[in-house]
Amino acid sequence: MPNLYSGVGGGGNLNQKIDYVFKIVLIGDSAVGKSQLLARFSRNEFSLDSKATIGVEFQTRTVVINQKTVKAQIWDTAGQERYRAVTSAYYRGAVGAMLVYDITKRQSFDHVARWLEELRGQADKNIVIMLVGNKSDLESLRDVSTEDAKEFAQKENLYFMETSALEATNVEPAFITVLTEIYRIVSKKSLVANEEGESEGKSALLMGTKIVVPSQEPILSGGTKYSCCGSS
Repeated sequence: MPNLYSGVGGGGNLNQKIDYVFKIVLIGDSAVGKSQLLARFSRNEFSLDSKATIGVEFQTRTVVINQKTVKAQIWDTAGQERYRAVTSAYYRGAVGAMLVYDITKRQSFDHVARWLEELRGQADKNIVIMLVGNKSDLESLRDVSTEDAKEFAQKENLYFMETSALEATNVEPAFITVLTEIYRIVSKKSLVANEEGESEGKSALLMGTKIVVPSQEPILSGGTKYSCCGSS
C-alpha cells in the first residue's frame, strides 16, 4: 500500500479546511483496551486508572493523508453485553472499525467472530476493518498466538496488527492504515462519480445538437459518420 500519510495535527486549527470526516468505531469485549487505544491515538495519553466505558464516547483527531485534511471521528463503544443494543445504532455511518481483543484473554479473541458478524450486519458493506490484538507488552501472559489471529484476519479479509496502548506500540500505524484505506476507497469512488457526472453532462449538452458538415446531411453528434468530440 502506498504511504499516503504525510502529517498529523491534534484538534486542528479552527480555520482549517476539513476535506473528509471519517467515522471509525472501536468494538470488542470489555477491558480489552479500546478506550486506551483511543486515548493514545487522539491525545497520546494512557491512564492506568481507566474505568469501563458506559454507552458511547468519541474523540477526534485530524490527520493529513495525501495532502487532504481528514478528521477521524472515533467512537468508543462499551463492550459490556447490556450496552450492545444501545450502541448498535452507532455503527450507522461508520466507514472504519477497529475490532479489538486482548492477547492475554483467549475468550476476548473467541468473541471476535461474533463482533464481526454484528458489525457486518449493521455497517456499510465496504467498511474497512482492522483486527487489533492489544496489550502486546504482556508477552509473558500471551494466550492468543499471532499466527491464530493472522489466520483469522486472512480468512475474513481483515487488516491485522498487534498493539500496546501502554507502550504506544503500533497504535498510530493501526489507525493510519485504516484511515488511509478509507481515503483510498472514498477518493476512488469520488473519481468514478465525477467521471460519470462529466460523461452524463456531455451527453445532455450534446444530445440533439446538429453538426452541419459541408456536403453532408446534418448528423446528430455522436453519429457513426461524424462526432464533434474525440474519445476521452
